[in-house]
Amino acid sequence: MVAPENRDDVGVGEARGTEGTAGTRTRTAAGGTRTAEAAGTPRGPDEPGGPAALRGLDAAGGLAALRGLLDRPLASYYLLLSSAGLLLLIGLTMVFSATSVKDYAENGNASASLTKQAIFAVIGIGAFWACQRLPATTYRSLGRPLLFTAIGLLLVLNLLLAYARLTGQDSARIGPIEARLLWLFIGGVQVQPSELAKFALVLWGAHVIARKGAALGWWRELATPLFPVVGLLFVLVGYNDLGTMLCLLALVIGLLWAAGVRLRVFGALSVFGLIGVGLLIAVASLGAGSGERGEENYRFARLMSFFNPPAPEDCKLEGCYQIFQGRLAIEHGGWFGVGLGKSSLKWNWLPEAHNDFVFAIIAEELGVVGCAVVLTLFAVLAYTGLRIARRVDDPFRRLAATAVTTWLVSQAVINVGGVVGLLPITGLPLPFISDGGSALVVTLAAVGMLASFARAEPDAARALHARPPARWVRLVWAPLPPLPARRRRTATPPAARGSVPRARERRQDDQAAPRGVRATRTRGRSADERRR
Repeated sequence: MVAPENRDDVGVGEARGTEGTAGTRTRTAAGGTRTAEAAGTPRGPDEPGGPAALRGLDAAGGLAALRGLLDRPLASYYLLLSSAGLLLLIGLTMVFSATSVKDYAENGNASASLTKQAIFAVIGIGAFWACQRLPATTYRSLGRPLLFTAIGLLLVLNLLLAYARLTGQDSARIGPIEARLLWLFIGGVQVQPSELAKFALVLWGAHVIARKGAALGWWRELATPLFPVVGLLFVLVGYNDLGTMLCLLALVIGLLWAAGVRLRVFGALSVFGLIGVGLLIAVASLGAGSGERGEENYRFARLMSFFNPPAPEDCKLEGCYQIFQGRLAIEHGGWFGVGLGKSSLKWNWLPEAHNDFVFAIIAEELGVVGCAVVLTLFAVLAYTGLRIARRVDDPFRRLAATAVTTWLVSQAVINVGGVVGLLPITGLPLPFISDGGSALVVTLAAVGMLASFARAEPDAARALHARPPARWVRLVWAPLPPLPARRRRTATPPAARGSVPRARERRQDDQAAPRGVRATRTRGRSADERRR
């Protein structure tokens, strides 16, 4: 008698368990799983709980987490700050490492070059702070004055250098202004006008192209006034500095690419660019740049040593000596380097180890790993700049962000390519890292403008306005960006007014019913007749 009652209770429990004891069944299944595992049943690599599946879940989770971080409103701003800040820190470290031996041997102060570069870094950070506070309208208005200033400084530099060559001197001076190769010394302050010309061309070119808009499809609108001004800058800069002229060419190509210019324009620019580069290489025989009249054309020699490198024992200082010593530094570094500060090629064996060939010192002291870190930071900077250009709504911001990104990335590619032997040597410094005050200040100012554009992204502006920082933070660091304008929906055009609908026409004939009387009913009959 007891067994049937127990069976009935079990049945009732099972019936209830379908509704309220799902956790019991889960625990039972889990208990079964633990029993199977305790019994030693192995799982296959492709089973749901196998190692391959777990690795796939980890990879998918990592990508999802990275995508979530990149989807945050201020991701572009923080990526820009982190990449540029780390490159600046690496640059100060490598400048001290590359110059400490020479400075101590010449002046007895191993940190002389580091102190000078740190002062310019502080000035550049101030320029970054000022530029990230400025709106786009201020940048558009600054383009023309900066361009005229850069052209004026370049004219003064070239005229003084021409006078120095005519008189057989290395430099020329007029009052407090002294010209020497690529630099102007104004009252003891060293200025490189070609660096200012890059930033000025970004602002002015982006303003001109954004103002023309759809009219760029016409050759006349595209050519004037952009091409004459660009040609003048190419001549003024390229006569003494061919590498900076190539950087300006890459900047212009980035501007036109962001504007959506047709491919035939790029083909024409490539042809004229190659012709101009050939002419600038040829005029080095007449004394252009570092050349001397009657001496070997150093630009042509560099080009030939790239295409047909001589044997290492035949290298000279003007030929392939620098690239050969740079290769030795890279080979000496190996995978992990010899250690920070332990380079042997910087002991006056590698020319311009602190400037043009600082990447070779990085390769020797930090190895392939250090070079990979530097290249990764430049890749992050390139991705961030193009991300900002894609996300902003203002055409000027989009063009200027693309131009600055093309400028910095192309300069880094030309420098690193020349050091490792993939490109000819041009003498361009490595952004953020090479020794040089004017280049560092202008570069940080351009990055500050990118930071201003990153804060002006629609999602970033809405997020900053939704949770604004404290008032003193806005006063000290950066004000709130303007909110993006709401996109108005295009209203449907009103229907053409034709004839009045027939339902609204008033009858003008004799049968028109009087006002207030229905035409379908007649009140001439009596009430009894109407009831029937």
